[in-house]
Order: sequence, then structure tokens, then C-alpha cells
Amino acid sequence: MISKRMEKIIESGAAMAGLFTAGDRLAKRFGAENVYNFSIGNPNVPAPESVKDTIIDLAQNMPEQALHSYTKPEGIPDVRKRIAEHDRKKFDVDLSEKNIFMVAGAAAGLNAIFLTLLDEGDEVIVPTPYFGEYKSYALSCGAEIVEVPTQPETFELDAREIRKAITRRTKIVLINTPNNPTGVIYSEESLRDLADVLNEKNNDLGIDITLVSDEPYRDLAYAGARVPYIPKFYDNTIISYSFSKSLSLPGERIGYVTIPDSVTNFTEISAGMVTACRVLFVNAPSLIQRVAAVCIQDECDVEYYARNRDAIYEGLKEIGYECVVPQGAFYLWLKTPIENDFEFAKKAEDYQIVVVPGSAFKGPGYVRVSFCVSHETILAALPKFKELFDDIRAGR
Repeated sequence: MISKRMEKIIESGAAMAGLFTAGDRLAKRFGAENVYNFSIGNPNVPAPESVKDTIIDLAQNMPEQALHSYTKPEGIPDVRKRIAEHDRKKFDVDLSEKNIFMVAGAAAGLNAIFLTLLDEGDEVIVPTPYFGEYKSYALSCGAEIVEVPTQPETFELDAREIRKAITRRTKIVLINTPNNPTGVIYSEESLRDLADVLNEKNNDLGIDITLVSDEPYRDLAYAGARVPYIPKFYDNTIISYSFSKSLSLPGERIGYVTIPDSVTNFTEISAGMVTACRVLFVNAPSLIQRVAAVCIQDECDVEYYARNRDAIYEGLKEIGYECVVPQGAFYLWLKTPIENDFEFAKKAEDYQIVVVPGSAFKGPGYVRVSFCVSHETILAALPKFKELFDDIRAGR
């Protein structure tokens, strides 16, 4: 028999596991070339040419022993130093090698952070809607997710709701900006309000709440939008970042965790992160660490995603759908024209469209539309979205 904890994790992750099956099911039904699959956040924009060039250069010129060997759990020193230098200049903050921990992607970073900070019975506050796997990460540490609503319609952070949810058991507030699934970038104003609430509750309850920011989409922002650097608002902040989207490298599983000096109990938490990476074996692969360090100033073709964003948002609005304007990431949050989002997603399959019910993200009444697809797919799918909308309105 599997453990009771794993049973809970399987149950909580069932909706997310379904993301990988709908497209295959429809491909068998209609043929893969006739399916408009907007379900998975798998970047379709190629990695920058510098990534391939760097891999070739390293393979040809670096000794294999150095290229493929185990690294320290926290990562290769020169890589950590280079990333710290980059972020120090980019965000105008005080960072050095000791603040950077290389991990096998942002999810690995979150799991290492959770293992370091959470005890049995601790609570992790998460604004809804949110990436459903967060609940599995918390459950694996014996902790509980506490869901709090964001502001209606805008899905901006609601500091008042977070204040109401904080108890002595609150150990972490976990945010994701730009947000998956809404595409919302949390504003500086809302982050200041959140910092005020956390500082107030820390003083009142005699606790130290850690703000954890999950930022795999940080470099995908549109129309001049900028993602605030959150440790500037709240000292006790840890960031988990991934190159999966900025360099289109999801399969390489490469990212890093930033723990600023201002974090409470910095020395102990840093030691915990090193141990967590070793215990979980989420050490970042040696080769791709070096590639990320060389290519950190490069980025994928963000304008391609911006073009897709404009096409799908404007196209769906013109049809009559209600949508949230994506400020970042590559997801559009679409309000379903019928109340039941599962029913809408199921009906969409008859029109060869795959979208994800918002309830999988604790956001009922919406679906997530991932626009990291070819531009041609979006243009071809819009007439199908219109057929679907018209038939629903006609009661068909």
C-alpha cells in the first residue's frame, strides 16, 4: 500500500495530471493536425541561437570531467557568481554568490524551499486561482494550503483577504507573478499592501512569515509592463526562478532560488536549502547550469508571444467572450459563457479545442487558454471558438 500522504497528493494532483491527456484523446478522434490544443504551457518559441552555440562550444572545449560531473548541491560557484552579478545589475539589489542556489527548475526550487521551511501542520497561504501542483508540494511536507480569493474581475492580490487568513500556523505566503493561470502581474501597490499586512501580523503574532514568489514567467511581460522585484517590498522574501520560459528550456529543468541577506535566519535557511537540494536530489545538471550562466542576458522571442496574446485576446473579445488581459506569462483567462467550466471545456472538445477548466486552478467559471502555440493555430482556432460561442448562445 502507498502512504496516506501520497494518496492525498495523487488526489490533489488529478486535475493537473489530466492536462496531458485531453490533447491525445482529441488527436485520436480528429487527427493531431486538426486539434487546437491550448492546454499545456510548453513554449513553442525556439531557444535563442546562443543556447545551441554555447552547448556546442562547451562540449568541444571543456574537459568532460568538469562538464558532466556532480556539482555541489547549491550549484557551480562561477555560475552562481555570474547569475548574482546579472541580477544585481538588473534589479539594483545587493546579491552575491552566496544568495543564489541552482535548482532543477522553479518547481524543484519550491520543493526545496518547502522542505527547508515547513513542519507538519504548517499553513501555506495561496491566492486563487493558482497552479494546482502547489498543493501537492505542501502536502509532501505535511503542510496545508490555505486558499484566499484575489480581487474580483482583476484577480489582483487582496491583502485584506490574506490578513484574515493568517494564523500562528502560517509559515509561508506563496505568490506567482506573472500569474499562471490569469496572466496578471501583481502591482507594486498590492505588494506594498501585502508587505504591510505581513509585517503587522509578524509583530502581532510573534511569527516570521516567509513570502515565496514563484517567478518562472518573470521575463514574459507585455506592452511595457514590468514585474516588480519583490524583496524590495518585504525583507523576508525568497524567489524561485526558471529559465524554462525566458530561454524556452522547459525540458532542461534549470532554474535558481534567490535568498537575499535580508531573509530572517539567512544562515540557517541557506544551510537548509543546500541539504534539501541534496536530499531531494534536485541538483541542477552541470552542463545546463553553465549554459544558463552564459546565456542569462538572452531571451526567447517575447514579441512572438505578444503577437499571439493580441490575436487571441482581441479575437475572443470580438466574438463576445469575456477575458482578462494577460499582462505577462502566456495564458489567457477566459470567462465561460456557461456556469460550469468543466462542461464548457468538454463541449469545446467537440469543436476540436482543448482548454483547461479553471476549477483545476481553483478558479471556477473560467478556462485557461495557453497561447504558446503557433500564430497560425490561433488564427485557425478563432472560427471554431465562434462556432462554440454561437451554439451555446443558441442553446445548441
